[in-house]
Amino acid sequence: MENKLISANAVRDLCGGVSDMTLWRWLNDPYLAFPKAVYIGKRRYFREAEISAWIEAQAEASRGAA
Repeated sequence: MENKLISANAVRDLCGGVSDMTLWRWLNDPYLAFPKAVYIGKRRYFREAEISAWIEAQAEASRGAA
């Protein structure tokens, strides 16, 4: 899988259209282990592979809890 960087807006869309505040909370909650951002200037980018893996892990955890 390539190491493509995606914008914070794209991450919010991938995560179901969450708000920027929700994304900030996830980034600052060590329990969630949300992938850290890469800053270029003042803009936040995320590694697409890390975001996809995190989403899959959340889905697995919710399936296991049900």
